[in-house]
Amino acid sequence: MNKLKISFGVIIATRNIFNAQLAVEARKKVLEKLDKLGFGTVILPGEETPTGNIEGYEDAVKCGRYFKQNAEKIDGIIVVLPNFGDELGVVNTIKMSGLNVPVLVQACDDDNNKVDVKSRRDAFCGKLSVCNNLYQYGIKFTNTTYHTYSLEGEELTKDIYKFAAVCRVVKGMKGLRVGAIGTRPIGFQTMRFSEKILQKSDITIVPVDMSEILAAAEKMDDNAKEVIEKAEAIQKYGTCNILHKGQITRQARFGLAVERWIEEYDIDISALQCWESIEKNYGCAACVTMSMMGEKLMPSACEVDVAGTIGMYALALAAQRPSALLDWNNNYGTDRNKVVCTHCSNYPKSFFENEIEIGSLDILGTVLGQENTFGAVKGKVAPGNMTYFRISTDDTKGIIKSYLGEGMITDDPYGMDGGIAVCEIPNLQKLMNYMCKNGFEHHVGMVRGHVADILEEAIGNYLGWELYKHE
Repeated sequence: MNKLKISFGVIIATRNIFNAQLAVEARKKVLEKLDKLGFGTVILPGEETPTGNIEGYEDAVKCGRYFKQNAEKIDGIIVVLPNFGDELGVVNTIKMSGLNVPVLVQACDDDNNKVDVKSRRDAFCGKLSVCNNLYQYGIKFTNTTYHTYSLEGEELTKDIYKFAAVCRVVKGMKGLRVGAIGTRPIGFQTMRFSEKILQKSDITIVPVDMSEILAAAEKMDDNAKEVIEKAEAIQKYGTCNILHKGQITRQARFGLAVERWIEEYDIDISALQCWESIEKNYGCAACVTMSMMGEKLMPSACEVDVAGTIGMYALALAAQRPSALLDWNNNYGTDRNKVVCTHCSNYPKSFFENEIEIGSLDILGTVLGQENTFGAVKGKVAPGNMTYFRISTDDTKGIIKSYLGEGMITDDPYGMDGGIAVCEIPNLQKLMNYMCKNGFEHHVGMVRGHVADILEEAIGNYLGWELYKHE
């Protein structure tokens, strides 16, 4: 996924009444660190300004022009203030570059033993001036963990990694193309969404009728090389519990048909009609196809939950790990801070962190027939930290709204089939009340690890979607 690769535009700001050598040294340190961490950089060549850094309007014109010329390479801007810095140099560079990307503002500590005229930095004060100007110009920015700190410390490394994740989410949402494969189940009006509201946020929905996918799958030869290879990949993906000959090959042909359509229409993520058309008209479930795409960080949501798959993608971008779509499904006895989250399921394999079985859908199999529902990915989700996130389009308000929080998947037993995740969430009843009162769906995206701070910054600050962060 090329949207995982991040490069930064770098601004090292200085001010002429302070020691310019501090900025010269900072430029070297910052570029070396970013290179060591594996990030690309775009920075005005040192010979373009008197100190090699940015000070005042004239330098800003040069740097802004340079950033504009390299705009496609810049996913975020890092501003470093090794001394007080020139606020006009910073704000005019960003303004004239025309870039609309996240901005990180870092300022360096003074050493208490080096505050003479030649050594003092005053970056503590200068950062306030820079941030004030960004606010005046309406330029959204991200602050660092501490107001100031040393370039040599671990704080900068951690902040860069977090900022890179914010940039990945923002970048990933821009120009996002979502495949809507089939129509939502008739009984699930909760899966309604607004294409027009999503389009305002540069997210395009590309629909296809399920009949086109099924027709493409039917035309494939079971003995074709690509079908055989896909069938082998499914068998390696998990333990296959088949009841009838040809179930794996049938699943392989369906998976290839979906993947070819996605490639043809340049689709990033998808939401799929998982029942009942595919089972009745073709004879398999869609889950393992969706699971395998999710494993590649191309999430696919069931029941044509377009809003759900967008939330899943944001989680995957933030964590750089596969995300899953779950139902808020059952209470866990009388423990009001625990909930049983489950699906039939289409979880990516690595989300389980356990061995998986691929078999028939448990509930739908009783209605549609076990022979027609092979493809469900089953297992008990391993315990560990998780982050949950959900977006929804609110037609009445004309906005995208969302909620976000962190919790943990427990090791509690639960006697239900499918993909089971017993979750513990602080103040769960407060969250459920908020969801009910604000009309949120029963689906939620989850990813392993705690990345709520990243999503809060990306979604709430930069994308400007309405966000409730549950604590």
